[in-house]
Amino acid sequence: MRILITGGAGFLGSHLCDRFLADGHDVIAMDNLITGSTANIAHLAGHDRFRFIKHDVTDYIYVEGALDAILHFASPASPVDYLELPIQTLKVGALGTHKALGLARATGARFLLASTSEVYGDPQIHPQSESYYGHVNPIGPRGVYDEAKRFAEAMTMAYHRSHGVATRIVRIFNTYGPRMRLRDGRVVPNFIQQALRGEPLTVYGDGAQTRSFQYVDDLVEGITRLLWSDEVEPVNIGNPTESTVLGFAETINALTGNTAGVIFRDLRTRDDPQVRQPDIDKARRILGWQPQIDLVAGLRRTIPWFRDELRHRGELA
Repeated sequence: MRILITGGAGFLGSHLCDRFLADGHDVIAMDNLITGSTANIAHLAGHDRFRFIKHDVTDYIYVEGALDAILHFASPASPVDYLELPIQTLKVGALGTHKALGLARATGARFLLASTSEVYGDPQIHPQSESYYGHVNPIGPRGVYDEAKRFAEAMTMAYHRSHGVATRIVRIFNTYGPRMRLRDGRVVPNFIQQALRGEPLTVYGDGAQTRSFQYVDDLVEGITRLLWSDEVEPVNIGNPTESTVLGFAETINALTGNTAGVIFRDLRTRDDPQVRQPDIDKARRILGWQPQIDLVAGLRRTIPWFRDELRHRGELA
């Protein structure tokens, strides 16, 4: 099949390019490189079934030839990004989703939206199932991302109901692995870099807030199964093993041999979720999916990649 991945030069998009090429499909990656990087797809240069198009999906999208599937992953996705790029974040969630859905309608392609656990906001229900509507502050600093994704879900369902587009929606929970941006501001790259430099890990708040981390290969498998399924409504794809931020920091220090400990700082933004844990019963039932890679195993695959990147940049001996 012929597959378009918007945001294809990003962390998740590039891993999806690898998966669909490995499965024998033709892949087109589209990215404006505002947060993505050609370094993530450099290993695909010259591949006879891969093509890269530099383009902003908030503008009209044209792809010559047939398309069988469109995976819409274009969006800034970390607090550092969407606090610095609030308008772009809103535009790609609204205009970008509209343009991508229009292309799916025109080509008859099935469409998969990359949504996020952030649609649940700072949840009052724990763990979070797909039936929970969320607790989001639309005018807070995080609202530009949360509401962009909530709007994108609404637009996706409208195209399904009004135009019969075969749509899928994945709600992605915290995901880590090779090719994460070193400066994206999220807890995994922050902690790993500090640990590799022998610095104390910076914990915001008291560290009691929880997160659930999944390795990127597990996410890619879940997305692939969802794309080829018949499920129209959102599906959580995440690891239900919950850990505190402080406990996660201690795990990173242990795996890297860092003895500098942690330091505590005030929370950086309002509306930071205090808990985050997916209910994945739906993914288990409908997709036969659950994560296979535990946190320690995933980090042992990820930490060497960060070490190599830092050495390549001359930031680590």
